[in-house]
Amino acid sequence: MRKILVAYFSASGVTARAAREVAEAVGGDLYEIVPAEPYTDADLNWMDKKSRSTLEMKDPACRPAISGDVRDMEPYDTVFIGFPIWWYVEPRIVDTFLESCDFSGKTLIPFATSGGSGISQAEKSLAAHCPKADWKRGKLLNGAGAGAWAKQVLGL
Repeated sequence: MRKILVAYFSASGVTARAAREVAEAVGGDLYEIVPAEPYTDADLNWMDKKSRSTLEMKDPACRPAISGDVRDMEPYDTVFIGFPIWWYVEPRIVDTFLESCDFSGKTLIPFATSGGSGISQAEKSLAAHCPKADWKRGKLLNGAGAGAWAKQVLGL
């Protein structure tokens, strides 16, 4: 039997809603990627060139710390990875998560939320950060339908 984890980072709650819907639909466990230093509204102001999120995204080597231990991936064979699109790719904290775990031989399926960007550049970036995983095609999930999509991806 397949063991599924739905790991996600959500800055505003939108991705969290999609992640809960995915987990419920596929019977997966939820894991929230929580920053050690929570983001404030000012940190998330993408129009401010000196905001924390802008500075992080300008630095490809930036790896914001995750609060607590990273989840043990050993029991999971399939991991959905959810995040908002920031500057056309995943937030750097998602890279921290991916590089903190061994995903060798595991199936990873990305999903994202965005106000206007697609997921294709994020898919390329994710695969580059975690090349030993078996990446499946992701989906931009804005609104309802996350659970139905997840079931379809898994053939349920």
